[in-house]
Amino acid sequence: MALIQLSFKSKALLMQTSVNIILPMGMNRIDFETMNDLSYEHKKFPVLYLLHGATDDHSCWLRLSSIERYAEDKGIAVVMPNADMSAYSDMVHGHKYWTYISEELPQFIQAAFPISDRREDTFAAGLSMGGYGAFKLALRHPERFAAAASLSGAVDLVGSLKKGERGLFDNVFGDPEKVDNSENDIFFLTKRLSESTGLKPKLFLACGTEDFLYEDNVKFRDYAAELDVELTYEEGPGGHEWQYWDTNIQRVLDWLPLNINKVLS
Repeated sequence: MALIQLSFKSKALLMQTSVNIILPMGMNRIDFETMNDLSYEHKKFPVLYLLHGATDDHSCWLRLSSIERYAEDKGIAVVMPNADMSAYSDMVHGHKYWTYISEELPQFIQAAFPISDRREDTFAAGLSMGGYGAFKLALRHPERFAAAASLSGAVDLVGSLKKGERGLFDNVFGDPEKVDNSENDIFFLTKRLSESTGLKPKLFLACGTEDFLYEDNVKFRDYAAELDVELTYEEGPGGHEWQYWDTNIQRVLDWLPLNINKVLS
């Protein structure tokens, strides 16, 4: 695997931003006695957009989990962008992080690196705020994402806003009443998906039973069941902590519908 730590000027954000990328090397087998073959296979790799939580940044998955080692075993590229405290949204008072994450970043990554643009090779996952962002990516763009996973996700962000738990997201949404039944409402997006006759991404939801977001995750699990939306749900001991996320990102990678034999040549 190669680790690429990249900064570039985003047109959507109107500023410099950073992204970490774990990239499979695709190296052919080498004859170590002669070292004759140092070529690389020309393949386009499946990709996981892996999103950080609130108060974290693009470095946290690398620093606090073993995602690089896990991704190497699967032969999948992992893209870890920075999104500040944006809830992966176009902020009312701030930057257009939804436009950046959902449009500009994938286009840039596919143009700059050997990353597949096929739906069946494209996935999203994240923790906490990033779990919300991952589901939002897949639910708003089911034609582009084959699967999404949320770990300890803030999936009922609307419910939290209604209860007055605005705090960190005041600058993101402004009036909380405008979030309900909007493109930023995971429950609204899930209902719309259930009524659609189009493509439907696979969804994976996991949360620790000691996590402060546990009840919100159970609520979403039950809502998806009511709508007959396909959802893989797992729970177990754990809080809102990296030990839980490091363990369960491995479960996510095992669950993803990867077929490395079909990557583009």
